[in-house]
Amino acid sequence: MIQVARPVTERTLEFAVRIVKLCQVLSRAAGVNQPLIKQLIRPGTSIGANVEEAQPAQSRADFIHKMQIALKELRETRYWLRLLGQRTW
Repeated sequence: MIQVARPVTERTLEFAVRIVKLCQVLSRAAGVNQPLIKQLIRPGTSIGANVEEAQPAQSRADFIHKMQIALKELRETRYWLRLLGQRTW
């Protein structure tokens, strides 16, 4: 059976929902710095917004540019997740 990948717009929306839920849990956890949570939620939710914005791009170059912004936000999100995962403070 061949599995068809879900559209990237759906997957990035789901990712944003998971980031929001994680941030809600972290905000109730002792010892988690609120500025760190804000640093995570901003890029984590903007990935999908940038992917959505890329969909009606006016040119191939415009599409690539907007998807590169989404990738940049993804890398930043990965950084904050790694930092929170290293919590030893």
